[in-house]
Amino acid sequence: MVGRPPEVSAAEAAGFPIAACTAYGSLTRVAGLMLSENGKTKTILVTAGSSGVGHYAVQLAELGNMHVTATCMACNLDFIKGLGVDKVLDYRVLSGAPTYGAALRSPSGKKYDFMLHCTSGIPWSTFCLESKVIDLTPSPRAMWFFAVKKVTPSKKQLVPYVETTEADNLEFLVKLVQEGKLKAVVRI
Repeated sequence: MVGRPPEVSAAEAAGFPIAACTAYGSLTRVAGLMLSENGKTKTILVTAGSSGVGHYAVQLAELGNMHVTATCMACNLDFIKGLGVDKVLDYRVLSGAPTYGAALRSPSGKKYDFMLHCTSGIPWSTFCLESKVIDLTPSPRAMWFFAVKKVTPSKKQLVPYVETTEADNLEFLVKLVQEGKLKAVVRI
């Protein structure tokens, strides 16, 4: 059992265990993020970067020396920039607009190393790059693609992810909040 620190309000603490642990688990288990990493900078795209899981993911990725691009609604641009994101995209670039392929390129113009998919409603075909896509909201169709990609030669990878909250991870994340390295935010 992990107690609520005084730095976190009751409202912020309500969603913290699942949202923060999902972000942390997906980044560390699937993307191999190490928060003390000082090596080669990896690139990541976080869809719905201002969402519950997304806002923790962008902060943790920044702590792990990743170059972070996030999507969000136009009204959340200032919020997401305030979390330290390197580049922000209006989420509409993923909705099938003609320029989405170019917009999804990393700052170097190459593929992202990882894409953390925190929302639903974006078709799998949008992720046409050769990145590893960590899907937090896998649909039956996405699961089918995952199975097909496992048995066929393809550079495009989909990894469905479901979090189980672990006390050690939760204690670690609470410590980051207490140190001011991670912000727990409730947006209405």
